[in-house]
Amino acid sequence: MNGASRIVAVLGPTNTGKTHYAIERMLGHRTGVIGLPLRLLAREVYDKIVAIRGPSVVALVTGEERIVPPRTQYWVCTVEAMPEGMGTDFVAIDEIQLCADPERGHVFTDRLLRMRGTHETLFLGADTMRGPIAALVPQAQFARRERMSQLVYTGSKKISRMPPRSAIVGFSVENVYAIAELLRRQKGGAAVVMGALSPRTRNAQVGLYQNGEVDYLVATDAIGMGLNLDVNHVAFSSLSKFDGRRMRPLAPNELAQIAGRAGRGMSDGTFGVTGEASPLDEGVAQAIMDSRFTPMKKLNWRNAALRFGSVDALIDSLEASPDNEHLVKARPADDLNALKSLAQVPEVAARASDGPSIRLLWDVCRIPDFRGISHAEHASLLESIFGHLHERGTIPEHFLARQIRRIDRTDGDIDALSKRLAYIRTWTYVAQRNGWVRDESHWRAETRAVEDRVSDALHERLTQRFVDRRTSVLLRRLKQKEALLAEVNDKGEVTVEGEFVGRLEGFRFIPDKSAQGTEAKALKSASLQALAPQFHLRADRFYNAPDTEIDFTDQGGLMWGEYAVGKLVAGAEPLKPMVEVFVDEAAGPEVEQKVQRRLQHFIDRKIAALFEPLLNLSRDEELTGLAKGFAFRMVEALGILPRAGVAQEVKDLDQDARGALRKHGIRFGQFTIFMPLLLKPAPTRLRLVLWALANGLQEFPEAPPPGLVTVPVAKGAPEGYDTMCGYRNAGERSIRIDMLERLADMLRAEDSRGGFEAKADMLSITGMTLEQFADLMQGLGYKAERGERTKIKPAQPTEQPPAATAEAPTETAEAEAQSDVAVAAEAPTEATDSTEAEAEATAADPASDEPEVEVFYTFTWGRQANRGPRGDQRQGRGKPGGKPRDGRGKPQGKKGGKPQGAKTFSSRPPKKEKAIDPDNPFAAALMGLKDGN
Repeated sequence: MNGASRIVAVLGPTNTGKTHYAIERMLGHRTGVIGLPLRLLAREVYDKIVAIRGPSVVALVTGEERIVPPRTQYWVCTVEAMPEGMGTDFVAIDEIQLCADPERGHVFTDRLLRMRGTHETLFLGADTMRGPIAALVPQAQFARRERMSQLVYTGSKKISRMPPRSAIVGFSVENVYAIAELLRRQKGGAAVVMGALSPRTRNAQVGLYQNGEVDYLVATDAIGMGLNLDVNHVAFSSLSKFDGRRMRPLAPNELAQIAGRAGRGMSDGTFGVTGEASPLDEGVAQAIMDSRFTPMKKLNWRNAALRFGSVDALIDSLEASPDNEHLVKARPADDLNALKSLAQVPEVAARASDGPSIRLLWDVCRIPDFRGISHAEHASLLESIFGHLHERGTIPEHFLARQIRRIDRTDGDIDALSKRLAYIRTWTYVAQRNGWVRDESHWRAETRAVEDRVSDALHERLTQRFVDRRTSVLLRRLKQKEALLAEVNDKGEVTVEGEFVGRLEGFRFIPDKSAQGTEAKALKSASLQALAPQFHLRADRFYNAPDTEIDFTDQGGLMWGEYAVGKLVAGAEPLKPMVEVFVDEAAGPEVEQKVQRRLQHFIDRKIAALFEPLLNLSRDEELTGLAKGFAFRMVEALGILPRAGVAQEVKDLDQDARGALRKHGIRFGQFTIFMPLLLKPAPTRLRLVLWALANGLQEFPEAPPPGLVTVPVAKGAPEGYDTMCGYRNAGERSIRIDMLERLADMLRAEDSRGGFEAKADMLSITGMTLEQFADLMQGLGYKAERGERTKIKPAQPTEQPPAATAEAPTETAEAEAQSDVAVAAEAPTEATDSTEAEAEATAADPASDEPEVEVFYTFTWGRQANRGPRGDQRQGRGKPGGKPRDGRGKPQGKKGGKPQGAKTFSSRPPKKEKAIDPDNPFAAALMGLKDGN
């Protein structure tokens, strides 16, 4: 060592600029070498120096990376990879307090004792190293550097309340991943930094954090080794770590090393705990803030004067004890353990028989166990490598190519890629050793390329898993109070700042379902703020949209195209429903009011168009008295009233009142009073919705399919449902009320007391079979008696000109039909109709001798009060207790009564006759009788 060399120990807490000072001092010399604790930090320092002096004079040497230009002046290395015996002007060792580390401390201690620059040597580290350095390097000078910013303890905080620009520290891969996943859900994501990552992956992850794509960093204690990040707060998720042998609590100075990453330059920083970590003891917290720690007493040491005479001699020299009270023998490292294991292998022992082979064996044993597999597996790999190197001088290319090819894959999850990255680091280390492979440049490039590919894939997987870019971007823009740009395509898909966030259905935002919990809340909040202008634009377009783009559903919903924009709610009157809109609160009251007005206009116009006759009835001021009251009942019943429920009101109406009501299209039917125009499908559909609203139904029944005369009775339907549909329940089926009135007109001509059979026209208008018609008639109050009889075949003509059959088949069919009718008229007990199946059977076997049987029904009035046909009641045919009629249908006199044709006299003035109802089906007959009198 040059006695004129200046040795300075620059000590102090974190954020004092020690590393930056060392770089400046090194560049002030012609040559220099700086040793750093981590490959990641070495790459960071290398990039800084290259930016100042260019790549042609700067070398980077680590276990897995070697960049050495021909004109190298400055060497940036990991401490283990620092070249010895080069005689550079300047030497610096960073994080010198790692001399006390149980794993690597002996390497740092060796550099402290033996590595010197010809002009200047710097030791950079914590102030706790002052005592050991002064004792072991008496000529060293000391320079104290104070922290440039304050570090304050803030106690415990939940991860969900962690401030932006925070680093959360975990001490296991599982812990790091769990925290990162939680931050993705709640804060939009986090970058992940671990010592096992390659520099490429680490830089890509740090880039996410540094450029603001994420506000949180989850890391292992690797960030405590000088990595310069813009961190404002450091939170410990645990206060203990596994040191390779056991779980142990972190010492205050170790906590300070990590916590000191908070606050860079002149910016103050904070630190605390989170998760399951208990709050720091007050004394420990204060010691970290004041940078006051127990001074180190002893440093880990391992003998550097190795003897290669034999394997045992090498092991003995590695296990030698120090002779200085400030040094303690380091525990056996991985390389010594590997050497001991291989020494037990007979083949290895036979090969390691001289100095060069023993030195080669030792170099092989120093290959780090990047894979972290079992000690036996690692030793087996080292045995294979040693065998190739000892036998051939280099590792066979086919062997190396096979190993690399197995690793060169980018599929799989984070764990699989992390393992491949660890595996390729082994072969990268092998390729960096001088003389171990034939084509060093090729294999260094090959292993580097594979590492880069796997690193990129790992970065991609980490980002996919732990970063929700859209939530991160939206939250960052919101904090910056920037206007967010939202776009909505023709499918309603919403993108904010180019990120898909959900769908806009009408005037409600539906967030992407993949977001959950806090993430979903943040996403919705940011999206709604960005969508504010879109809501106004959409409201204007909706307000000017034609009614054809708007419709109502059977459940009272209001649709704009395929999107629900509101629903109907009950109003003061059935024909005046109100509107409740579906508009997000973030859209604002102006948008809500505009949508509400447009929907109210729509439903009001729809009711005005479909219920115009009913509205005209309600506004007719010429209606007075009973007519006006009846009109109110019709409006209240939405245009359909069962006659049985208003029989007295109808009876009280005089002919003038009825005439005034008929002018509005009201038909006084036998079973129902209704407005035929309101039986069309469109008014029926709307009437059901309005009726359901007025009656407070939770589930609205749907209207029957349009165009059907009869439909099955809806089981469990609310009372009055059939009437609102324009049908009347009769047995198992309901019949449309207008067709029911047509049937009633036909039934008036029948003898309901003596019994009658169904005519073809009756079956035709109902579209029923004879069995279904019988059930219908029973539902209307008739009795149906089933019978069977021999079917009478129509008489066959003896001669029929062929030409007549050929030329007039229609006339023949008509004649047969007329014949059937005539027979039925003469013999009312014989059937006039047969089922379709019976007709087909007859046609198939006209020559059968067996008599053909047909089914028939005889219908008589069932004597049910208030349900019989009005015409029958008036004629006295089916009315209980009615007077018997003569053959002409006139009442017969009672026994002992006045003789028919006798004249009566009275002193009273003649009673004014009631005007004949022109709508009465017997009006013409009554007028004839009146005229006859």
